[in-house]
Amino acid sequence: MDFITLVLFVIGLALLIFGADLLVRGAARLAAAFGIPPLVIGLTVVAFGTSSPELAVSVQSAWAGQPDLAVGNVLGSNVFNVLLILGLSAVITPLAVSRQLVRLDVPIMIACSALLLLLARDRLISRLDGVIFASGLIVYVVFLFLQAGKEKNDKEGDFEEEFGRADSGAKAVMTNLFFVAAGLGMLVLGSHWLVEGAVMLARAMGVNELVIGLT
Repeated sequence: MDFITLVLFVIGLALLIFGADLLVRGAARLAAAFGIPPLVIGLTVVAFGTSSPELAVSVQSAWAGQPDLAVGNVLGSNVFNVLLILGLSAVITPLAVSRQLVRLDVPIMIACSALLLLLARDRLISRLDGVIFASGLIVYVVFLFLQAGKEKNDKEGDFEEEFGRADSGAKAVMTNLFFVAAGLGMLVLGSHWLVEGAVMLARAMGVNELVIGLT
């Protein structure tokens, strides 16, 4: 196996991780500086920002003509999130599960998986399928906003603990803009290097790109 290929893959992965963190922190602080409520930031900026590595890799993979890697990245990420991250967290300490999670969130996740299974039966995720997925996401986000509007919990303290106090000064705004730009740049470059490295690793190991994406 080419050492340069492995280094390219590892550096790309590291850039994705640090880039996503910079993007989320910079964008969240900018949003807070412009008076956007912490709850809205959590439902939009943070939620989408934490998924930005998977988004960057899948888009880059599709653009590079590697659909197996694009699909495998999404499926593998979800499988590992549930089985590894959630499982390991529960081993460390038992996790309390809310009623909404059992009655609403988990069924929605299962429904999304069932929709993917249904639309992929023809072995093609078409542009129309993509529109269906995107429309479903919009409906889900709107639903989250409506649900959040009914809750009385104060999220200000949680936001400041995670990202610090909002600062609308010119220096702070410029710093956060730099974080956003740097985060986006690292995501683009990292996804490019990771996809290139993953494809070369798959070829060197004699396995399908789907296997690399899943793992």
